[in-house]
Amino acid sequence: MMKKFIHEKHQLEAVSAIQRLVSFPSVLNEGEKGTPFGQAILAVLKETLSLCQKLGFRTFMESDGYYGYAEVGEGQELLAILCHLDVVPAGDLSKWETNPFEGVLKDGKLFGRGVQDDKGPSMSALFAVKALVDSGVTFNKRVRFIFGTDEETLWRCLRRYTEKEEAATIGFAPDATFPVTYAEKGLLQAKVVGIGSKELTLDIGEAYNVVPAKATYQGALLTDLIQELKDLDFDFEEEAGAVTVLGHARHTKDAALATNALVRLAKGLVPLISHPALEFIANAVGEDATGSHLLGRISDQESGDLSFNIAGLTITEESSEIRLDLRIPVLADVEKLVTDLKEKASAYGLVYEEHDYLAPLYVPRDSELVKTLMSVYQDKTGDIVPAKASGGATFARTMPNCVAFGACFPESKKTEHQENEYLTLTDIFKAMDIYAEAIYRLACER
Repeated sequence: MMKKFIHEKHQLEAVSAIQRLVSFPSVLNEGEKGTPFGQAILAVLKETLSLCQKLGFRTFMESDGYYGYAEVGEGQELLAILCHLDVVPAGDLSKWETNPFEGVLKDGKLFGRGVQDDKGPSMSALFAVKALVDSGVTFNKRVRFIFGTDEETLWRCLRRYTEKEEAATIGFAPDATFPVTYAEKGLLQAKVVGIGSKELTLDIGEAYNVVPAKATYQGALLTDLIQELKDLDFDFEEEAGAVTVLGHARHTKDAALATNALVRLAKGLVPLISHPALEFIANAVGEDATGSHLLGRISDQESGDLSFNIAGLTITEESSEIRLDLRIPVLADVEKLVTDLKEKASAYGLVYEEHDYLAPLYVPRDSELVKTLMSVYQDKTGDIVPAKASGGATFARTMPNCVAFGACFPESKKTEHQENEYLTLTDIFKAMDIYAEAIYRLACER
């Protein structure tokens, strides 16, 4: 019979900690007042480490504020729990039912930017370990929470960590969906650049890993564009001197389930004005978020189809820039994909520039780590769904023998990167219970 580690005290403390961390608007503001990624990000890192220290963890913060960690236990081996404290922008504030940076409890749900990605799961795992400490178990490994601050953009935080610090023996990232994600697609972020325009100015899109939900145009083509959008049956809003095409945001890994407002704006503009960037978006790629119209079908049995997100577009008088985020099947030929993408872009007079690349993650399903985590999940839930592959990119891929593990459940609504992001209290508490048992089996004397 499994021991009960989580008590009401730990649940209440975890929720309070999530609310506190959500109150920091830790969106990238690179270089702000000498900080690497912004004052709010540095502040939430300091607050998190202060919280951990009060809980009895040994803490450390990198001198420039790129990362910090909190550790408990003893032993040569290191179990890493890979978390991040930065968040994507709040999006359209008018669509939020609560202040995104308050952490509001409502109808059994905790709302706020970062509640699901990744402040909520991080605190669920942290207080699960605190529950183990309170129960008096003996650790045979050190358990280290590594807090990154640049996960939603370029992962510079964990790159610096891996350059300077000890790698994990085993570990997991609480930044996905249960049960275990044993494979993650490769991540390629790129820019496709070209000429500017004297007649057209656009600046659309936020983070690379978010499908644009809105795309606004202001200019001399407004009346004709509105008619084109009506003919295409695209949703849009009119304001004084502007029109905003409406889509539906999703994380890049789920781009095929989203509606890309930027692509739809390009399709509306293409009949009205000639520009290579618009033609590439509207004609070469279109609304096919698997990239098959542009590159042919790229897929494998382990991880599914390519995900192809046109995340942003900037056109000025001097230049144009299309921002792309691709999630590449684990067995795909990346070099061929890039070669083909360069050739397709070149046909439109555009030049490919790599922005960031992360190799795929793969930990065998018969490894001790995956088997242990799967056993815990199945014992706790009765759910026999198998371990899975994902198009998401978690910090698990920064170290060997690490996987993604929760904290969302398969049946729960995925709201990360969307307005009204939330987790139910029930799911938070279930995840805490699973994490406590998993860490107990992986890192404690039995």
